[in-house]
Amino acid sequence: MKKSILLSALIAFCFCCKNETSPSDTATLELDPPKFTGITESIKPGDDFFNHVNKQWFEEAVIADDQVGVGAYRFLNIPQQKLLQNILEEVSQSEHDKGSVEQLVGEFYASGMDTISINKRGMTPIQPILNRIDAIDNTASMMNFVAEQLTAGDGSMIGPYISPDQKNSQLNILHVVQTGLGLPDRDYYFSDNPAVTEIQNAYKTYLTKIFEMAGEENASAKAETVYSIEEQLAKSHKTRIERRNVKENYNKMAVSDLTERQPNLDWTTMLSILKTDVDSIDVRQPAYYDALNGMITSVPLDDWKLYLKANSIGSHDGILSQELQDVAFEYSKVLSGQSEQQSRAQQMARRVDRQLGFALGQLYVKRHFKEDAKKRALDLVENFQKTLDKRIGNLTWMSDSTKVKAKEKLWAINKKIGYPDVWREYDVDILRDQFFENVVALRKNDYEYELQQLGKAPNRDEWGTTPSTVTAYYNPSLNEIVFPAGILQAPYFDLYADDAVNYGGIGMVIGHEFTHAFDDQGAQYDKDGNVTNWWTEEDYEKFKAKTNQIIEQYGQFTVLDSVKLKGALTVGENTADNGGIAIAYDAFKLTEQGQDSTKIDGYTPDQRFFLSIANIWRVKMRDEFLRNYVATDPHSPPQWRVNGPLMNFTPFYNAFDVNEGEANYRTEEERIKIW
Repeated sequence: MKKSILLSALIAFCFCCKNETSPSDTATLELDPPKFTGITESIKPGDDFFNHVNKQWFEEAVIADDQVGVGAYRFLNIPQQKLLQNILEEVSQSEHDKGSVEQLVGEFYASGMDTISINKRGMTPIQPILNRIDAIDNTASMMNFVAEQLTAGDGSMIGPYISPDQKNSQLNILHVVQTGLGLPDRDYYFSDNPAVTEIQNAYKTYLTKIFEMAGEENASAKAETVYSIEEQLAKSHKTRIERRNVKENYNKMAVSDLTERQPNLDWTTMLSILKTDVDSIDVRQPAYYDALNGMITSVPLDDWKLYLKANSIGSHDGILSQELQDVAFEYSKVLSGQSEQQSRAQQMARRVDRQLGFALGQLYVKRHFKEDAKKRALDLVENFQKTLDKRIGNLTWMSDSTKVKAKEKLWAINKKIGYPDVWREYDVDILRDQFFENVVALRKNDYEYELQQLGKAPNRDEWGTTPSTVTAYYNPSLNEIVFPAGILQAPYFDLYADDAVNYGGIGMVIGHEFTHAFDDQGAQYDKDGNVTNWWTEEDYEKFKAKTNQIIEQYGQFTVLDSVKLKGALTVGENTADNGGIAIAYDAFKLTEQGQDSTKIDGYTPDQRFFLSIANIWRVKMRDEFLRNYVATDPHSPPQWRVNGPLMNFTPFYNAFDVNEGEANYRTEEERIKIW
């Protein structure tokens, strides 16, 4: 079952405010250049630039008891949630036309805020599901239950989803991935590190308590049974690093072959229940499904029923009584270090955004997003394309034939800014007094919405994140870059700041997302989103050698005194960070300020550019959260998103007179340059 804290796979990014070839847009405005305060002069820039800029802030910053961190990055979503909460409070207090976005989000929010009714119902809403599990009398009926629950958003041992075929990006197909675990990652089941064993024990306690609440006897022993099943499943899981290999995680198989290979899974019946009429499936991690096929019969049926009960309760614990939510929180706070639960209003703002995000997003955009920002952002993103085009042309390690293909891919990138051109509609009835049923109805609607995409060309109007979210992403299968409205704000972009601040802030971010098209994974997709080799053999070997340098370099960095980063897990994001800074700097040098040397507040334009980079990664996290972050997240922690790429970037050395002997100094030959 899945009870882990999900770390965002996306980054809190924004846009920059300048056209690279024209006079500064801010020239006609009354500039109020930000001041960089709190600099710790005793820490040399060349020793630790992140702490040179941020240490004083870091020591003074206080993480709220109901949060796992504070500052920029993903934590900018905290004030965003307050804006959403204000909208929801407003629309939930009046009547609206049935089916309108105001009615949908307002009624859903109100139903979740009715904690008296929710607590009064206790475990009653989930009892029919538990009764169905009790009635399972053979493996066939068990697999039917598993499939039926998938259509209601209750996943367990099978992990289906629909997305483009990696070999034919013009067609959406069915994929299945490894799944079935409750801890954050397969490695958590096999570690004897004291911090991890504490998490293991907290998870077992959670399982014990939910069994007790469900009226099960010998709850502790039953928790151990569930844990044992998950541990067996975990042994067949690929590691997060192994899953970065794009080609090895694409295994399209005929359903007839799968039925013969894994008869206990009864793929034909399962696919019928899932309403997926397909003759082939991309089985992302076949070893998992081979192992599951064996376990279906080797694990006693009664044990599987306990596993399914734990999974189903876990899938719904956030929408049942406060008593059950408290039990879940006791486990999650061991993972995160968060000592208090967020308010009900905060929780519901997140839930509405997650389940009705494109309805709520329309209200957010009307209130908090200006249309001119969308056009301006698009102009700026296109200018960064021009900058990367020039950098590709100047590469000394890449042949001309590969450069042509790289530029074709670069200019084929689809750019989405602000909010969707076509808003998703939700075909669901939301009732003010039925919170549990509303959540389940929306989950079923999500399944049906996704199912409609199967066998069709990808919907290129669709967004993978809601407009209000502070994030951005590159999607290699669709070759698209996405910047939602939520990220178009400070500290990444400030209309009244000088160009150095904006290019060092959002400029790095724009460059970062473009570089994802050419990181270790993105580079394996062509301009149409197909996994194919568009490189010469010699060029690709040179590229892999350079990304291996990134892996080795970042694998030596530490956090929490002794925890080393996983260079092979973070190589894509680290490649994008290094490329992002280089692209942003080149674009900045085309501006009037970038070609000047006039100081502001005692700093040169180049110095302000790099100070802004350190400033946008001003983040403080709880140690527990950071430990899990390093183990599971493909991004490096904020400190190394600053220090890592800057130690490879010669203009930074020049700006702050970094010399040999300083901690982060690297010789010119040691400085890694890819894009």
